[in-house]
Amino acid sequence: MTWETVIGLETHVELATRTKIFCSCTTEFGGESNTHCCPVCTGMPGTLPVLNKKVLEFAVKAGLALNCSITRYSKFDRKNYFYPDLPKAYQISQLYLPIARDGAVPIHTAAGDKTIRIHELHMEEDAGKLVHDPWIDQTRADYNRCGVPLIEIVTEPDFRTADEVIAYLEKLKETLAYLGVSDCKMQEGSLRCDVNLSVRSLGSEALGTRTEMKNLNSFKAIARAISYEAKRQIELIEEGKRVVQETRRWDENKDATYAMRSKENAQDYRYFPEPDVPPIELAEAYLEDLRAAQPELAEAKRARYQAEYGLPEYDSRMITSDSILAQFFEDLVKLGVPPKQGANWIMGEVLGALSTHAMEPRAMKLTAPTLARLISLVGEGKLNRNTAVKVFEAVFDSDGDVDAYVKEHGLEQVNDDRLVREICDKVLRANPQSVADYRGGKDKAFGFLVGQVMRELKGRANPQSVNAILQELLAQ
Repeated sequence: MTWETVIGLETHVELATRTKIFCSCTTEFGGESNTHCCPVCTGMPGTLPVLNKKVLEFAVKAGLALNCSITRYSKFDRKNYFYPDLPKAYQISQLYLPIARDGAVPIHTAAGDKTIRIHELHMEEDAGKLVHDPWIDQTRADYNRCGVPLIEIVTEPDFRTADEVIAYLEKLKETLAYLGVSDCKMQEGSLRCDVNLSVRSLGSEALGTRTEMKNLNSFKAIARAISYEAKRQIELIEEGKRVVQETRRWDENKDATYAMRSKENAQDYRYFPEPDVPPIELAEAYLEDLRAAQPELAEAKRARYQAEYGLPEYDSRMITSDSILAQFFEDLVKLGVPPKQGANWIMGEVLGALSTHAMEPRAMKLTAPTLARLISLVGEGKLNRNTAVKVFEAVFDSDGDVDAYVKEHGLEQVNDDRLVREICDKVLRANPQSVADYRGGKDKAFGFLVGQVMRELKGRANPQSVNAILQELLAQ
């Protein structure tokens, strides 16, 4: 029998607000345990939550970008459950009237194009986390994350492969980062995913019994978990056994999922309207203002860069992989840098330096005017490309003064053809065997001679000038 995998996703996204959803505690990642919390976010008796209006704004922006219908009248509900990382034993969420519904996200994979339907997008507060210390064999609760604002994006069961899931999550991550609503750092839990998966015989319309894999926080883990769980369910069915509806956890070390608890239904949470947070009614003018303020997203930028600047698709994709890089590129172009040159420096030196320093683009100190000046020195013939790269490496960490660095280290390109000719003549006389090899048809000898001239001139010569003069002298 041929089997088909059916997958739906629930993606939790921490919003990039400075304070929590219902109180003024910081949302900053890390910090000593239980130092970023207060009576409100830990649910102490007598406290009242107040909705952070930036959370609402970010949720609506995300809903609009994901082609959702925005709910003009929405409200919060109380989701009741006891767990040690949830001190008030309930979570404020949205069940009955979520902020957004019925969205659509187009994706592309090697198998072709597809549209993933968004069932709903709702706002809620995050829970804390449990930290296990194996040395003392104790598990302790850290409530810093309690009340951090989330949006949960729930899809329809439209995925059939891990490739589709990853393509959707990459598109989602890119979109939310461009909007500025989340930093989407999976390693910090800003974007984490629950995978609902079942299998059925190919061609069947009925859904199989699903399991939910919780809090997967890397694309690699998600793909591997999907592969393992689909295989596990198929083997169970083929052996005549039953798939149990349950929540499972992915074990990265064992490369397997294992059961955590039976899967709850909505009624198990005993939802009821949240009594302490009033409903939200959105004016059309508010929505229109947010629609007008939506930024140009990555896909639109890629198309524009190809049409407006003539960049290849690969270059456009690389530059728009991060909104900070895209803005950096546009700033270079505004400063007069030819688009293709700007793209080459970003894809080569900038991305290389970021990788070497294990740094996010937003943490980069180098500014567009500094790089633009460096590129212009190459264009003016004052620096050759190799020397310019060395200057780039020197100023990357500090956004230093390019002209001052070049002057201080005597790096300006030698454009004195008379001096270059003298050095070329000197090198040829000092290396008669290489001259004979070149004249005998060994082209590699020419590269050696060029290298010797550049060495004599401390790398400051114009390579084109050196090549031309050497060829002229060797032809005599």
